[in-house]
Amino acid sequence: MLKKALLILLLLASMSGAGYVTAQQLQWQEAKHASISDSDVEIFGKDGEIVIKTNRKIHVRVFTILGQLVNQATLNPGENHLRVNSRGIYIVKVENRTQKVAL
Repeated sequence: MLKKALLILLLLASMSGAGYVTAQQLQWQEAKHASISDSDVEIFGKDGEIVIKTNRKIHVRVFTILGQLVNQATLNPGENHLRVNSRGIYIVKVENRTQKVAL
């Protein structure tokens, strides 16, 4: 697991250009139980979608594991579903927190 996270960070750090994000910008944090969960935000994958439950308005960005931005949205409070083009592993950034989600 740690090797995968390091590999992803190295890949992200080596990329530059439009539509890509660096490892430093992501500020990677390994989340326990595969979800960022606190009183404000919960993120998980379900039925091929990224589900985000929030108690407040938030801005979300979704990246491929290669760092390419595939979706971004400003979400209102409640349960929100984000669709992506294909199944795989995605990196979801909400404010200063980052989490991977497998679909």
